[in-house]
Amino acid sequence: MRLAALVVLGVLTGLLAGLAAAETKSGTGDLGERAQPLLVQAEAIYEGLADADTTAAQAFLAGGLEPAALTDRYNEKIAKATTALTEAARLAPADSEASKAIHEIANGVARYTALVATARADNRQGLPVGSSYLSAASTLNRETLLPQAQSLFTIAQQQVQDGYRNAKSWWWVTFFALSLLALAGALLLTQRYLSRSTHRTFNVPLVAATVVTVLLALGSLGLLRSQQFHLADAEDAGSTPIAQLAEARILALQERGDEALTLALHGSSDEPEKRWVAADPQLSAALGNEFLPDGTGAAYAAYRQAHQQIRKLDAQDGNYDGAVALAVGTATTGKFEQVTDDIGTALEQRKVKFTEEIEAAGTGLTALLILGPLAALVICGLAYAGIRTRLEEYR
Repeated sequence: MRLAALVVLGVLTGLLAGLAAAETKSGTGDLGERAQPLLVQAEAIYEGLADADTTAAQAFLAGGLEPAALTDRYNEKIAKATTALTEAARLAPADSEASKAIHEIANGVARYTALVATARADNRQGLPVGSSYLSAASTLNRETLLPQAQSLFTIAQQQVQDGYRNAKSWWWVTFFALSLLALAGALLLTQRYLSRSTHRTFNVPLVAATVVTVLLALGSLGLLRSQQFHLADAEDAGSTPIAQLAEARILALQERGDEALTLALHGSSDEPEKRWVAADPQLSAALGNEFLPDGTGAAYAAYRQAHQQIRKLDAQDGNYDGAVALAVGTATTGKFEQVTDDIGTALEQRKVKFTEEIEAAGTGLTALLILGPLAALVICGLAYAGIRTRLEEYR
């Protein structure tokens, strides 16, 4: 009876070791290979569309033939968004909410680029209707494409959170820990019983089985605990700040786009400026992120002052040309790009950190998947040998 109980507990422990290792390995792998990459691509789509809209508005201010640098930047950002859409479609499960969002964004991008192309063509000819097409394109981008991109980003964030839960596999790890405790207890009780009934202090095979059980517990639970620490670091210093920094960059790009759109509309609408004012405190707070350099906030403060001067020149002084010159000038552009460059650098650093922590979290799980069940079989064999030896002595 005792032998049967030990064998059952040993087999159960081996099974749970394999299941705990398999689930944590699978969850960690999915988090690093699908969920987080989908979040990165969603951010690239989001950023690409927002930056393209900002750049299109800035290029429009030049009038006539747009500066080549802005044209190239616009094309680059549209290409970035479409490439990210293709990659995101590969990562998203078929018929999922993410897949549907990707399809809708892809259709909308085609309409958006057509509107921008028309606006640019009219602007080159000096036709006032060009600003209407630009406004329509920006409205499509802001009211349809960016909300869809944000929805995809939110879906990807949720999948990352689900990935963390799956990677931790608390239930399987808990069951495995309990089975180890039960097996160690059963081995000790069996040795105590045999010691009293046979008047022998040690049963070498059972002592060896106990040692293997302790080593299995220390090694496997230590490995799983290390995995939990790395997953926590991946979340706290990786995916969470990635999401926060991505939102900050989108806010910054939307502000810059609203600034240019206000000028392009020649005062026919104050909605872009209202959006700029509403976004200002949000962006100021977001730039307090601990992973951004100290100078980012100061650069944004300088850009805010430049924006206020632009609005004064345009709305109060009636100096439209001066406002445009200041908006697209190197001083204003330099301060704004320092903000976005700092955010971009911090984003890349957080992505690297996430990858490092996920790789570290997965270290050793394959070994546990194989060695855990094997160690349990060794324990069963030693338990059988230890009890069998005592039974033979009574024959």
